[in-house]
Amino acid sequence: APERELRLLLLGLDNAGKTTILKTLASEDVTHITPTAGFNIKSVISEGFKLNVWDIGGQRKIRPYWKNYFENTDILIYVVDSSDKKRLEETGIELYELLTDDKLQDVPLLVYANKQDLPESLTAADLAQALGLPSIKDRPWQIQACTAVHGEGVREGMEWVCKSIKKK
Repeated sequence: APERELRLLLLGLDNAGKTTILKTLASEDVTHITPTAGFNIKSVISEGFKLNVWDIGGQRKIRPYWKNYFENTDILIYVVDSSDKKRLEETGIELYELLTDDKLQDVPLLVYANKQDLPESLTAADLAQALGLPSIKDRPWQIQACTAVHGEGVREGMEWVCKSIKKK
């Protein structure tokens, strides 16, 4: 049987590590990554699914355009720089705006707590509390600690994605 195609939307503030996660998933070199001005798309095969991952730039001036990509999203992946405490509030506001959008209703949420290798980074559990994730009741959600530059934790997040789709 042909594998099922899924559309994954990869969002988060600029410099959170979205493109690094995308390239890690596609087993590509992550040494030279520049800020994403538009978007990148990669297709990754995982557990019998073909995952079409849309990585959209996260600079403030680009964020209003995120909504142009919401249609037909199967999974929302939100990437957070766990060491960037100054922007915790900002990233939380952006996340909750996504969660209240009708087009993303019921879409499962995977949060990557990225940059776990940095000395100041919050643990996934602390980040979940800071972002108020336990209050999310309208969709399945998961937070996954990761260090995308070393490829740690990224695959585990995708395993959850595939599991949560199989449950549907």
